[in-house]
Amino acid sequence: MNVVAPCPQPLNVALPPEIPAPDFDIKLPSWLRSCLRANKPSDCLICRAFRFAHELHRGQTRRSGEPYIMHPVAVAGLLRDLGGDETMIAAGFLHDVVEDTEVKIEEIEALFGADVARLVEGVTKLSKFNFESKTEHQAENFRRMFLAMAKDIRVIVVKLADRLHNMRTLEALAPEKQKRIAQETREIFAPLANRLGMWRFKWELEDLAFKYLEPEDYRRIQALVAEKRGARESRLEHVKKLLGQRLAEAGIESHELQGRPKHLYGIYHKMTAQQKEFAEIYDIAALRIIVREKEECYRVLAIIHDAFKPIPNRFKDYIGLPKANRYQSLHTTVVGLNGRPLEVQIRTEEMHQIAEYGIAAHWKYKETGGSENTALTTSDEKFTWLRQLLDWQNDLKDDQEYVEQLRENLFEDDVYVFTPQGDLIGLAQGATPVDFAYRIHSEVGHHMKGARINGQWSGVDTELQNGDIVEIVTQNNAHPSLDWLNFAVTPSARHRIRQWFKRSRRDENILRGRELLEKELGKKGLENSLKSAQMQAVAERCNYQSVEDLLAGLGYGEITLNLVVNRWREMTMKTQQTEVTLTASPVVSPAPAAKPAPSAGSSPIAGVEGLLYHIAGCCHPLPGESIIGVVNRGAKGISIHRQGCPNVDQVDGERLIPVRWNAAAQNGHTYPVSIIIEAIDRVGILMEILARLSEEKINVRDARVKTSVAKPALISLELEIRDHAQLEVILTKIKNMSDVLALRRVNGLD
Repeated sequence: MNVVAPCPQPLNVALPPEIPAPDFDIKLPSWLRSCLRANKPSDCLICRAFRFAHELHRGQTRRSGEPYIMHPVAVAGLLRDLGGDETMIAAGFLHDVVEDTEVKIEEIEALFGADVARLVEGVTKLSKFNFESKTEHQAENFRRMFLAMAKDIRVIVVKLADRLHNMRTLEALAPEKQKRIAQETREIFAPLANRLGMWRFKWELEDLAFKYLEPEDYRRIQALVAEKRGARESRLEHVKKLLGQRLAEAGIESHELQGRPKHLYGIYHKMTAQQKEFAEIYDIAALRIIVREKEECYRVLAIIHDAFKPIPNRFKDYIGLPKANRYQSLHTTVVGLNGRPLEVQIRTEEMHQIAEYGIAAHWKYKETGGSENTALTTSDEKFTWLRQLLDWQNDLKDDQEYVEQLRENLFEDDVYVFTPQGDLIGLAQGATPVDFAYRIHSEVGHHMKGARINGQWSGVDTELQNGDIVEIVTQNNAHPSLDWLNFAVTPSARHRIRQWFKRSRRDENILRGRELLEKELGKKGLENSLKSAQMQAVAERCNYQSVEDLLAGLGYGEITLNLVVNRWREMTMKTQQTEVTLTASPVVSPAPAAKPAPSAGSSPIAGVEGLLYHIAGCCHPLPGESIIGVVNRGAKGISIHRQGCPNVDQVDGERLIPVRWNAAAQNGHTYPVSIIIEAIDRVGILMEILARLSEEKINVRDARVKTSVAKPALISLELEIRDHAQLEVILTKIKNMSDVLALRRVNGLD
C-alpha cells in the first residue's frame, strides 16, 4: 500500500471522526477491513476516501433499499481487482459525492489531490450523459466523453466499473429504465470495454444487457448451456488429461489448462448472425492453455494439431498480429472427443492478463517491471484508435453523420496490413488501398495512381485482408476520384477526399471569379483593388467574410457580377466623397426620415397598411432580413424586396418606401425559399438531407436531382421557411454534411 502525506483541511467539509473498522454499520469486504485496521486514516488515501464517502452518503439508500455507500465500495473493489492504484480506488469511493451531495470538486482536490479530483470530475460529467437523447446532444456527449478519455484514460475505467456494478443491481429499477440502461450498455460501454481489452468487463456487461433486453432468449440460451454442461465438462476433463500428458512428454512442464465457458450473449449473437443452431456453435466447449514463454505457444499448437484433427480455416494467430487492444493468443478449432468441435486458445501468462484486464493490466501487471504506476496517455501505441477518433471527430460537423460513423467504425474489429517496410497498420474492417493511402499521409492519398497488394497490381477498391503487404503507387498529376467515396470506409479517408474536392472546386471558383471581375474592372490594377479596404468592404456588404470568399461566390454563381461591380463603384465613390469632405466646409446632413410606427394589424408587413403588396419573387425576403418596398408602376401595388436586391438598385428613389416586418402578425406564416445543393453523388444523400429538413419541421414544396457521370449531383429544393433564423439553422446543418460540397440560395444574396 502506497503511503501519501496528509491532505490539507477541506474548504467546507470536515473529515469524519476516526471510527474503528468493526464499528461501521455496513458489511465491508475483507480487503477494506484489513486496510482500515492496518493504516492510520490520516496516512492512507484509500481509508480517508472511504470514510469521507461513508459520512457524506450516510442516510442515503439505493432503490433496492441497501445503504448507498455499498455502491461506491463495490466500484472501488472492482478497481482494486483490476490492479488500480490508490488514486483510482479513492476515485471509486468518491465518484458520486459531487453529483449526490453538496461537496464541490474544489473540496475533493483540497482533500485528496488533483489526480483524484480529475477522475471524480471526469466520471461525474460522464454520469450526466444521456446517450438516448436527440442526435445533437448525443453527439456532444460522445465528443466530451472521448475528450475526457484522452485527458486521462483512467476516467473511463472508473466509469466502466461504475456501470458494471449498476448493471449487476439493475433489478431494483423500473422495466423501462432497465431497458434504457441496458441498451446504452450494449451500444456504448460494452464496446468501449472491448476496445480497451477489458474482456471480463465486456462479457459481463453484454450478458447483463442481454438479460434485460431479450429476457426470453437469455433464459433459453442459459437453459441450453446448463443442459449440456455435465457432458461438456466431462469431455473437457478427458481432453485436459490427454493434452497434459502430451505437454509433459514434450518438456513443457509449466502450463495451466482451463475450461473456458462461452458467455451467453456471445452464443446468442453468433447464432443470430450466422443463422446457426445451438449445436452448430463451435466454441461453446473451449479450452485455454497458458504457458510461460511465447515460443512454447507454437510448440503447444503443434502438439494439439498432432493429437486432434484441425478444422480448416479455423486458425488465427493473434500473437503475430495482435488486435488493436493488444490482445494476443493463438486460436485453433479441432475435432475433439466424440467428433465434437473444440476451440483451443494458447497464450502466455502475460498475454492472459492483458486479455482479461486489457489496459488495466498496465496497473495490475507492470510492463516496465518497475514499482511506479506510470500513467497511460493517448501517445501510447495501444491508443492509436483513440487518437484517430479524436483526429476525425472534429472534422465531422454534422451530428447525425458523426454518430453514425462512430457506431460503424469505433466498435468494429480492425484488419492489420503491412507497409513494404514491414510496419503494421491497423484499419477498419472492409478497408481498401484508398484507406491505407490516406492513413499513411494525405498527400499519398491525393496522388495515388494505383496499388500493389502482395506484389500484384490490384484495384483501389480491393478489400484488404489480415497480413496483406500494401504498396501505394503515386503520380504527381494524379488526384482523387469521387468514386472512391463509394468504397472508402475510414472516416479520415472519406473526410480528406471530400475536403480535396471542396478545396479544388473553391480554387476553380476563385479563379473564375477573378476572371469575371477582370473583364469588368480591367486587368490593370486588379491585384491592388482586390487587396484594398474598399474590396473588403464590398465583400462584407455582400455577406462574405473575405475577398476570397467573395470571388468564390462570384465564380460559383452565388452572387451576380453586376451586384459586385455596383457595390465596388459605390464604395469607390464613398471614398472619394470622404476625401473631398475632409477639405471642404462642413455640410449639415438632412434629418433621417421617420420610421413608420409599428402596426398592430394583421399584415406581416408594417408600413403598407391598406395597400396592395406582394413578396418579390426575385429575392424572396424572409422575416428577420432588412426589406424595402418598391411602388410598382400601374396598379400592381407594392413589391417587398430584400435590401441589397440587385433589382432595387435600378429603381428611382421616389418609388422606394420604408417598410419592415411586423413580428406580431407572423402567426405561422411561411415563405418560399429555393436552394441549390452541390453534393457528392451517392445513394441516400437526398434522403439524408430531407431527414434534416424534417427534424426542423420544414416542408419541402419541390425536390429535383440532376446527376452526371463522375460529377457532383445538383439538388434543387423549394422550401417553406418561417424566418431568416430558421433558414440559417437548416443551411448550417446541410453545409456541415460531409458530402455537401457547396450550397447557395437561389435568387438573391446568401
